[in-house]
Amino acid sequence: MGKLFGTDGVRGIANRELTPELAFQLGRAGAYALTKEMRHVPKIIVGLDTRISGGMLEAALTAGMCSMGARVFHAGVIPTPGIAYLVRQYALDAGVMISASHNPMQDNGIKFFNRAGYKLKDELENEIENLIESGLESLPSPTGAQVGVCENRAEAVADYEAFLKSTVDGLDLSGMKVAVDCANGATYQTAPKTLQDLGADVFPLFNEPDGLNINLNCGSTHMESLVDFVKKHHMDIGLALDGDGDRLLCVDEKGAVLDGDQIISICAQQLKNMGKLKKNAIAVTVMSNMGLLLLERKGFLVEKTDVGDRYVLENMLKNGYNLGGEQSGHIIFLDYNTTGDGMITALQLLRMMKEQNAPLSALNTVMEVMPQSLVNARVNSENKSHYMSTPKIQKMIQSLEEKYADEGRVFIRPSGTEPVIRVMIEGRGAAEIEKDAREMAALLEECLNA
Repeated sequence: MGKLFGTDGVRGIANRELTPELAFQLGRAGAYALTKEMRHVPKIIVGLDTRISGGMLEAALTAGMCSMGARVFHAGVIPTPGIAYLVRQYALDAGVMISASHNPMQDNGIKFFNRAGYKLKDELENEIENLIESGLESLPSPTGAQVGVCENRAEAVADYEAFLKSTVDGLDLSGMKVAVDCANGATYQTAPKTLQDLGADVFPLFNEPDGLNINLNCGSTHMESLVDFVKKHHMDIGLALDGDGDRLLCVDEKGAVLDGDQIISICAQQLKNMGKLKKNAIAVTVMSNMGLLLLERKGFLVEKTDVGDRYVLENMLKNGYNLGGEQSGHIIFLDYNTTGDGMITALQLLRMMKEQNAPLSALNTVMEVMPQSLVNARVNSENKSHYMSTPKIQKMIQSLEEKYADEGRVFIRPSGTEPVIRVMIEGRGAAEIEKDAREMAALLEECLNA
């Protein structure tokens, strides 16, 4: 069988690649691998986003875990970082989130968290895969009173909202006009309510999920509507979350979009000024804008990791850092949560704006953004990891690397969550790098979709 786990759990088209049968197997294998050292009934919390396939997969996953004797708590629709928090808050053994994050609604995914609220290490994911590959024959199947049960935790969402507010204790957002794009996803309740409870004048957008419209021309991957709304209605800030609420991009009061790199730079500078940025360091990925990487000239230590928030987190934990993230808006404030949390990022930005009595545009002066083009080449899944075996592709990559060697860079990598290869080029000429990136992506699609 092929590798199940990508960079962010198991993902695929719901009911075709990610089937109820696979969800049941993941439930059994995951419950065993995560709790096998326990001498008590495993306790696991499950949440989901608003996709139509969520209930189907939740039922199958829960059945698998209960067949291992687990006690399963249903949190309902809740952001991914909510599950990471509640595992710790409720002192449970594991957590599971059913979501495909920013992917289209036909996709879905299953990601596990351990008892400390962290995503699983490769070794544990491999163990789960091996158990499934072996047919799960070695696993126990309790009967009678030892069969697992499930129950609803109706207070889960409210407990997560209370936690969010506690991270900015005393913050008063009265007088601030905040637009928030909920991507018709998992934050459609928590984001507006949390901001309203803190006194903001909140204007929710895309907060009416119907199971089919998650991420549909909205959220952090489609900023156009939010930009228009902020400019037309004179908002102080626009917040764009993704389908499962672990990412945030922003729009300032002038309508300019801020990506994750710019948000990290603002937060890093403010935390450094306050003496709260541990080791004056940030952990970012090799895909981050060169302008962020050049913050070393301003006294920051910038650690570069492989692409994926899990690698950013590993670096942070290893080196004792408390801020890191990705250009996509997946930003980790390790003082508060164990994974990226779009609302924690939003609240930190709003707190900084209030404390500095400054608009977001005035805070966004820390880094110079280098022109960058990122184009996705959609290719057959089985081909995306073998692109360098094609001579035509090798030749064009070599040519581009030579062209941008002196002032810029070329970075090409397969996505860990989608059937795409990402082409990123940075340089001084925006039009030129856009042209080259699109030509490279077109060649990848031509050669790898045959």
